[in-house]
Amino acid sequence: MRGMILAGGAGTRLFPLNQVSSKQLQAVYDKPMIYYPLETLMTAGVREVHLISTPHDLPVFQRVLGDGHQWGIDLSYGVQPEPGGIAQAVTIGESFTREQPFTLILGDNIFFGPIGLANQVSAFGGGAVIWGYPVKDPQRYGVIELDPSGAVVSIEEKPSDPKSALAVPGLYMYDGTAVSRAKELAPSARGELEITDLNLNFLDDGQLRAVEFGKDITWMDSGTHESLLESSNFIAAVETKNGYKVACLEEVAYNMGFVSLEEIAGTIEAMPMSPYRSYCERAILG
Repeated sequence: MRGMILAGGAGTRLFPLNQVSSKQLQAVYDKPMIYYPLETLMTAGVREVHLISTPHDLPVFQRVLGDGHQWGIDLSYGVQPEPGGIAQAVTIGESFTREQPFTLILGDNIFFGPIGLANQVSAFGGGAVIWGYPVKDPQRYGVIELDPSGAVVSIEEKPSDPKSALAVPGLYMYDGTAVSRAKELAPSARGELEITDLNLNFLDDGQLRAVEFGKDITWMDSGTHESLLESSNFIAAVETKNGYKVACLEEVAYNMGFVSLEEIAGTIEAMPMSPYRSYCERAILG
């Protein structure tokens, strides 16, 4: 299965930080934010990844991430000229997905814990899969309503009277019909192609399934100053307490068998002397 990361948007909620760099390149503790969704895809066995960003920010992503060979993945890029909605990114990635299944993740969403994405990828048989995460303030999100059997009944975007507390995080899995479906969507009142409308399209055809995250999963949407700080503090606490790095892509690549010990040793050798390099040497090279 292929993977797609949407790292576009205006990032206005992070002004004036967004004047310095893209939201998804801001630091979440000791790594760029974009490392975390990349880790989510890589640990699910996804090795072909298409990153979509703005014309202004894309060259920086290319400089920071390259073509992905250092992690044993094939990383390509697409341009979203202006904010046009998450579903627009699906259409932009048409030449990448080539009517094949893909997982879409938002570049400012961080997942920590055993989310089971690898199992969902291997078991995927078509249609669409979304996830539900219990929140205290569902009015801020797209909200899923499930029946007693766990089937999706409805999805509402930022409802004033939510039918459940299950928010839809920025993680989606689609079959090859997603692009054609997205192309048929009408823009919303704010002029964007909404991901909720794409999901409803699958739901209307009986092709949408939802998976609830367990209580051992942490989901962070790091798109505001407050949530960015919260995410950094969370990652710092995990790494300090447990002695390992979250989203160390070199370690992920080696553990997944994407690269050999010799290859990853060469990547580490090319790093400047830093705490990050020291960790890679200790954790991978021994």
